[in-house]
Amino acid sequence: MKAYKPESFGVMLDLSRNAVMSIEAFKEYLTYLKKMGYNCVYFYNEDCYEIEDEPYFGYLRGRYTAAEMKELDAYAASLGIEIIPCIQTLAHLRSFSRWGKANFEMEDTLMVDDARTYELVEKMIKTVSECFRTRRIHIGMDEAWELGRGNHLDKHGYENGIDMMKRHLERVNAIVEKYGCRAIVWSDMFIRPWSGGKYTVLGDEGVKTVPQSAIDAVPEGVELVYWDYYSTNKERYLNNLKTHAQFKNETWFAGGIWCWRSLVPANHYTVKTMVPAIDACREMKVKNVVMTIWGDNGCECSRYATLPSLLYLAEYMRGNTDEEKIKAKFKSIFGFDYDAFMRLDEPDHIHTEYLGTERSSRKVLFSDLFIAFNDPCVKEGHSAVFAALSEEYAAYAKKTRKWGYLFDCYAKMTAVFATKYELGVKTRAAYKAGDKNTLLRLAKEDYVRLGKQLEAFLLAFRKQWYKENKTFGFDAQELRVGGVITRVDSCRRRLLDYCAGRIEKIEELEAELIPVSHTDASYRTADYDRIATVSTLWGNQ
Repeated sequence: MKAYKPESFGVMLDLSRNAVMSIEAFKEYLTYLKKMGYNCVYFYNEDCYEIEDEPYFGYLRGRYTAAEMKELDAYAASLGIEIIPCIQTLAHLRSFSRWGKANFEMEDTLMVDDARTYELVEKMIKTVSECFRTRRIHIGMDEAWELGRGNHLDKHGYENGIDMMKRHLERVNAIVEKYGCRAIVWSDMFIRPWSGGKYTVLGDEGVKTVPQSAIDAVPEGVELVYWDYYSTNKERYLNNLKTHAQFKNETWFAGGIWCWRSLVPANHYTVKTMVPAIDACREMKVKNVVMTIWGDNGCECSRYATLPSLLYLAEYMRGNTDEEKIKAKFKSIFGFDYDAFMRLDEPDHIHTEYLGTERSSRKVLFSDLFIAFNDPCVKEGHSAVFAALSEEYAAYAKKTRKWGYLFDCYAKMTAVFATKYELGVKTRAAYKAGDKNTLLRLAKEDYVRLGKQLEAFLLAFRKQWYKENKTFGFDAQELRVGGVITRVDSCRRRLLDYCAGRIEKIEELEAELIPVSHTDASYRTADYDRIATVSTLWGNQ
């Protein structure tokens, strides 16, 4: 296969979903990216960077100082890597909205036409233009679901989304140009208003004609980024790229290195989806390609766990499809086996039906043992598979000093899964059968063991996090895992009370579970709050 050499071949690092990389880890990651052949990094940052006279921007979130950003930029430049700041100037600013220091549509999206919005946006752009030597700034603007539907609607009445995007982008682009830079923007909000809300799936319907109003909404010189992480079909990518080609603007392609909303990576799925995407980009002669490593809903997965798919795609770009050569190169760069790292995907593969996609590990960890609405999907016998996987990871941990902490964390995690996966089912079955002897044994043995395993996992998880990230953000993980520990102990105590006759019944176990399908919305989501409970966790929901 002929090599494909886009001008920019990069990786986007999500630095705003709690896991803000430490300076040391960031530099190490840059070094690895250089060795693999990447020459560009998107510094994706919603509010975790310092802005002058905006003390609440990134407050207590581990934000990067101006000095730190300049240090990272200088180091990247020494490697021949361009860091492009990838910020948000419209939506995805929920963390900042909590402080009431800007005017928002609702909770996520800045108010278009509001003077305070452009004051804030100018401070953002001034900051990153001074901290990074590149003259390109990605200004975000994706997934602005609230646009024109909240306070703007109340104040001004209904307005077409394309018209609002056009006006906002013109004002933001003028600020970008004021600081001698060129703007890059995600393309979805210039597609959705005329496509019935569709974006990536639009390519399944063929090449679409872009309305002139959408074409005119993007100023000349602004570059668009078509993002798509979901298809194994080259034709869909091609159709979407051809649709984008109708704009007068250069189009980037952004693919996905799958790891978000999960404790583990999905390297196999990344390769499966991104190989046809690269083939489409090659055919369309796309000049700039970036692979995104998102951290949605907490960024639990280590970015280092994605190294196999990152290397595979870099080699595929070069025309190398020889897996043995790729594995040998991986070992020469990272000092450990490619296949061992690929095994980090497995906790999400053992029982994919548990979620309907490859995200089962989160449900195993966070699902409640009593309010167990996911338990009808549990399959008998998988606990033993998790146990074997834990032993495998533990063995890998002993073989590598460099990556031992990572495999040890996975070993501790899958040990939890081995005990917890079927425990809710066993508990409910014994309760329904009136088998207090079994319930007593589970309470005294399995629940006690699970509590200790969870504590061991949390210690290993903390070690992994502190090695790779600033300490900020791990409080969310401790609240989540700590909540599981507390809940397991609470369930254990109630079982003991029931077996001793101190309480007559356990109300949650009296309730009948309704089987759920992987097509049910409440079942498909991998967000923590949808997994852990059906009770209210956030806001007024």
